[in-house]
Amino acid sequence: MPFDLPTISVITPTLNAARTLSLCLESIRAQDYPQDRIEIVVGDGGSSDGTLDVARRYGVDRVVQNPLRTAEAGKAVAVDAARHDILAFIDSDNLLDRPDWLRRMVGPFADPDIVASEPLEYTYRRTDPLITRYCALMGMNDPLCYFIGNYDRINRISGRWTELPVQVEDRGDYLRVTLDERHIPTVGANGFLVRREPFLRTRYRPYLFDIDVVYDLIQDGHRQIAKVKIGIVHLFAGDSRAFARKQRRRVGDYIHYSRLNLRRYPWGAVPRLRLFRFALSTLLIFPLLLQAVRGMARTFDTAWLFHVRACWLTLVIYGWGLFRGRVLGRTTEVDRTGWRQM
Repeated sequence: MPFDLPTISVITPTLNAARTLSLCLESIRAQDYPQDRIEIVVGDGGSSDGTLDVARRYGVDRVVQNPLRTAEAGKAVAVDAARHDILAFIDSDNLLDRPDWLRRMVGPFADPDIVASEPLEYTYRRTDPLITRYCALMGMNDPLCYFIGNYDRINRISGRWTELPVQVEDRGDYLRVTLDERHIPTVGANGFLVRREPFLRTRYRPYLFDIDVVYDLIQDGHRQIAKVKIGIVHLFAGDSRAFARKQRRRVGDYIHYSRLNLRRYPWGAVPRLRLFRFALSTLLIFPLLLQAVRGMARTFDTAWLFHVRACWLTLVIYGWGLFRGRVLGRTTEVDRTGWRQM
């Protein structure tokens, strides 16, 4: 029986993202997927840089105002406005790198047990900025995830897409993955597609935290996802300052929302020994250099040299953020005033 192409709602949060949004939307409009089966819903946090002009130019179906401004809140309001069968979380800094990307990504939904699909890797392009290349090679945007083994894209040091003990069945075009509540790779963003109806039963309002809603899906009995054997471009950061800014946002928001009991995935269960390994490796530097050399031996690129700085920035920013939040009790949502993508 032929598989009918489902309708897709692209969910894109924005806040002063004009520089990358045009590339993102162009890649969506270049898909060989029937455009009348795609709607694009933007949750905008009050952009003032031409983002909305870009959205209009590419025929975005709906722009929904996001008064809470954060990307997580922008996704939530966009989901509320979405109407189609599949929700596709494609951020403004994501590029679909091939015209059959959407067709490949919806293929696994022919299996009724599969609730979601996600690309297996970040697309590596030698023409991208250094930090974007580094993140693509690492298969993650946060080097701490490498040390705790909780990542979800192919890492070119380990050669694996995750180190968590998940059940995997190779289906040719994709991996059929069975998840459990204790072992969830950092899935849920940057090209994550999910069936709309079960997703609407998760606790995605007012802030849609990626791994938390996947946690909700699993608890509701939806344990099978697909890791499709393609990539997606993630234009993560243009320079070290942008990288540090995003790390500050990550830890600051996590502590703030955890204290408000809005976070659910048990990050506290991460083995302390792995966290100690990260801190010790970063302080000694030499283990980081060995990792960078191993990565460079597999894919030669000077972007690997950023590994030491990335780990040091992460250790210092996370360490200060935890001390400020857990010891001093000072937790606030990171201010988005003046925020710009990239």
